[in-house]
Amino acid sequence: MEVFFIRAAQLLLSLSVLVFVHELGHFLFARLFNVRVEKFYLFFNPKKSLVRAKKINGRWYIKFFANNVPANERPKRDEDGDIITNAKGQAAMEQIPFDELPENDWRKYPESTEWGIGWLPLGGYCKIAGMVDESMDTTALASEPKHWEYRSRPGWQRLLVILGGVFFNLIFAAMIYIGILFSVGNEYIPVQNAKYGLEFSETMQRFGFQNGDNILTINGEPAGDIANIIEQTLISGRRNIVVTRGDEVVEIELPADFSQQILAANDRHLISIRYPFVIGKVLAGTPAEKAKLQAGDSIIGINKQPMFTRQDIVGELSRLKDTTAEIEFVRGGKIMITQLAIDEDGRIGVLLQPRDNFIHVNRVEFGFFQAIPAGITMGWNTLTSYVRQFRIIFTREGAQHIGGFATIGSFFPASWNWLHFWMTTALISIVLAFMNVLPIPALDGGHVMFVLYEMITRRKPSQRFMEIAQTVGFFLLLALLLFANGNDIVRLFR
Repeated sequence: MEVFFIRAAQLLLSLSVLVFVHELGHFLFARLFNVRVEKFYLFFNPKKSLVRAKKINGRWYIKFFANNVPANERPKRDEDGDIITNAKGQAAMEQIPFDELPENDWRKYPESTEWGIGWLPLGGYCKIAGMVDESMDTTALASEPKHWEYRSRPGWQRLLVILGGVFFNLIFAAMIYIGILFSVGNEYIPVQNAKYGLEFSETMQRFGFQNGDNILTINGEPAGDIANIIEQTLISGRRNIVVTRGDEVVEIELPADFSQQILAANDRHLISIRYPFVIGKVLAGTPAEKAKLQAGDSIIGINKQPMFTRQDIVGELSRLKDTTAEIEFVRGGKIMITQLAIDEDGRIGVLLQPRDNFIHVNRVEFGFFQAIPAGITMGWNTLTSYVRQFRIIFTREGAQHIGGFATIGSFFPASWNWLHFWMTTALISIVLAFMNVLPIPALDGGHVMFVLYEMITRRKPSQRFMEIAQTVGFFLLLALLLFANGNDIVRLFR
């Protein structure tokens, strides 16, 4: 349960930062072109807001746990004072003239943005004057466009206002990468550094790989690091692999539907680096302490079966859980044997020495001016990689891997790690930018599509069409949200 709350806290903080950055992009581009922004909210605020603030006549007014400011509209009446209805029998609405509003009414000062924090932590929004958005507040749009409204701006300005959020998410991701490269550099492990070979999942072994193999080339090019292997095979579709196996060189040809088979198998750890099982610390009151194991001991066999890698030993301990096993280990150059009770979870109560003690990690350091182009390149490579991955979603196997909040939360580590947090936040920022430019009404990409249509044809879509498109887009997004989180629930029960 502790892990759940740690990951949930990281997810909430990350999404809050990214939503703020995204909406800030819309806000700043709108203000750049003198378009009014009526509201800027972190989180949604149905009925009430945790905090709302507005600057009026040079003075800030702040309210806590307050009802939202009502829409500036009222039923329209005829000369006899009767309410006018539309074709659906609903009351036709009109804006309330500002001079009829009391001096302390925030609606009287639309030139000033209302800032706030809602109580529903599922996103946020930036309400731009004169724009049909998710609020569906169309009463003000019934009048002629005002000079301070979005709809009165030329197409290229509206395009930049819409894309401002995407730009800011991409810039923010690049800034994170620049900061990380400058402060801690970049670490990676070329496969040639894996002197004990690689570990492969069961699915990978069915394609011809064996534990201990090391990958030389992919389609004739050097394999690079582990991440590059996954990128080249699973995403880029390269299928010819050459591996070293002992003193042999073996060629493996992956099938054309390799990616689909991997997704169908739901393999999470396709390839990992093998390294010895060397104890770093023995925990008090555990089977390892009772068996007199010590820090520095290296296990080399279980029940007379030779094995020394972390992967092999962890797997064997899991298979022998809740039993007693004969453990062979090396201490000070001598081979020793002890009897060890394995608990019901397949654990013996030790912490291992880190992988980096046995595998050389290449590290590249960057000066500030070196980090800038390197960070931008890192962001671009992440974006292009994600775009290539996106095509997999449109397969039956890929659709099953679409995830919601639980999946995103699993990207974060089980313990708080700021480096990992910011790396994950940068990735999500890039994903958020890409998803927002998809041509779906209610997303930024939907608005871009309509503005481009208008710029090319010189014809503006009607307000009614925009309202219908916005509604359709909203329900499409809702369906996708339900599907993604439904997948999470299904995986949870599996």
